[in-house]
Amino acid sequence: MAIDRTAAGLSAVEARDRMAGGALNASDYMKGCLDRIAALEGEIQAFEWFDAAFAMRQAEAADAHRKSGRPTGPLHGLPVALKDIIDTRGIPTCNGTALDAGRVPGRDAAIVGRLRAAGAIIIGKTVTTELALVTPGKTRNPVNPLHTPGGSSSGSAAAVAAGMVPLAVGTQTGGSVIRPASFCGVTGFLPSAGSIPRTGILAQSPTLDRVGVFARSVEDAAMLAEVLFGHDDADRLTAPAPHPRLLSVASADAPVKPTFAFVRSPYWDQAEPSCRAAMEELAEHLGENCFEAELPAAFSEAAAVRSRIHLAEMVKCYHRFSRDGLDRLSGETREALEKGGKILAHDYIAALDWPDYLYAALGEIFQRCDAIITPAATGPAPRGLESTGSPIFNAIWTLCGAPAITLPLFETGDGMPMGVQLVGPRGGDARLLRTARWLTKHLETDGDGD
Repeated sequence: MAIDRTAAGLSAVEARDRMAGGALNASDYMKGCLDRIAALEGEIQAFEWFDAAFAMRQAEAADAHRKSGRPTGPLHGLPVALKDIIDTRGIPTCNGTALDAGRVPGRDAAIVGRLRAAGAIIIGKTVTTELALVTPGKTRNPVNPLHTPGGSSSGSAAAVAAGMVPLAVGTQTGGSVIRPASFCGVTGFLPSAGSIPRTGILAQSPTLDRVGVFARSVEDAAMLAEVLFGHDDADRLTAPAPHPRLLSVASADAPVKPTFAFVRSPYWDQAEPSCRAAMEELAEHLGENCFEAELPAAFSEAAAVRSRIHLAEMVKCYHRFSRDGLDRLSGETREALEKGGKILAHDYIAALDWPDYLYAALGEIFQRCDAIITPAATGPAPRGLESTGSPIFNAIWTLCGAPAITLPLFETGDGMPMGVQLVGPRGGDARLLRTARWLTKHLETDGDGD
């Protein structure tokens, strides 16, 4: 099915500017989103919870607020969809499991409070895999519903790709933002570890869990992420720091042409031929602005180390699910919990040293480039709905805590999107976004983005 990415009206930044200038109101913009949802949700099934009347009441309230002359926030009147592991006060949050069916939190997650304060409208809760792990939910890929949308943030990626909503929030512990964004053909941005608080979000692996965003453009992603950034006392991974100016930096012209390091990674043999060919062609097209870099041998162990940390911490975080309803969980989830329970304490503790060790080994590469360029997934979205695809090309960067963004730059012969992943140094989120925007514009200008 062809996706009309302008069907909901405008990009988020364009809509924000028109609403601020009085040329558009939140109610009309919301109606465009609701019409799109009504037309496509039956096939795509991106939402776990959605109430059209509630969404429209919020939009009308946003219009009344603006007309009153009171101050407005940077996302005023913009609809945002949230992955259904993010607590929302008074709105169901079921964590992708029947064990939490009907669960209605009494408090908002920290990022939801920030969204509300910025004037955003919570349009609905999007489908996640079971407990944000691997067992697929009901969502279909909007480009071709016979293919997976990826996971675990499947509904968030699909909702943006289908034009149902301009902005959505997801999470990543392995590849759950970058991969579905690549499969569905949208921009997915995963900020540096510790940038966005996870308070009030289902914890799976506190060492690895991160919040990410989905949007139609780099600028839209930057605008949403900027609102979510900042310290939270309840999340020890965050730290007090000046608030970044992600959108203004991302929207600015790069002072010089960026330099890219093409990294195949130790898992290159798992990439499909179409992916390998596209990446090599892109690196060649960038010419002197791109050099090939090889990761140290230790990176061949990164995926196994990440899995060790992930599964060991998941056993602790998901104890209540194991205790109260293990037999109601999928076989894949039970198997993961069983594996995690067998990991020895000294192996887990030793694994915790690896993120900083591996990240330090990237220092020489980052001294020579603005961003690493590497596959976002093994290829386009696999046909079939039994799996959400492999996160192998995301594992290294998730473990290292580095920021990453995927851009919908490629398309296969049968029309399936395939993303390119850019990775930057920790804390270099704004520069990474600016570099990503440069690459997008560069390929658009040259007409060689496919």
